[in-house]
Amino acid sequence: QVQLVESGGGLVQAGGSLRLSCEVSGGTFTIITLGWYRQAPGKQRELVASTSSGGNTFYADFVKGRFTISRDNAQSTGYLEMNALKPEDTAVYYCHAIARSVSEVHARDYWGQGTQVTVSS
Repeated sequence: QVQLVESGGGLVQAGGSLRLSCEVSGGTFTIITLGWYRQAPGKQRELVASTSSGGNTFYADFVKGRFTISRDNAQSTGYLEMNALKPEDTAVYYCHAIARSVSEVHARDYWGQGTQVTVSS
């Protein structure tokens, strides 16, 4: 069973930086897409950034130029570097992966448990 564990969240002042990590584990698998979502209180979960195995990346308009997504395939770890943070970036950030385990035919969606990011003004 593929598992995702996020880390790196915390409290930071506006203008500061944080780096989130997402460790993917659980046997032998292929990560097709790795992404980060966020959900603020009272709002729907929204896609922040994603990267595919082919190297394509996507950024939501509200983080372009400030956030950078990356992945270390050798370590099966994903990262979200967040700079110039704003109070409106406050949310629980979730790691998401579309991955296929060698024991399964089809890829599945996997989610981490989330990590809180709080940006103070």
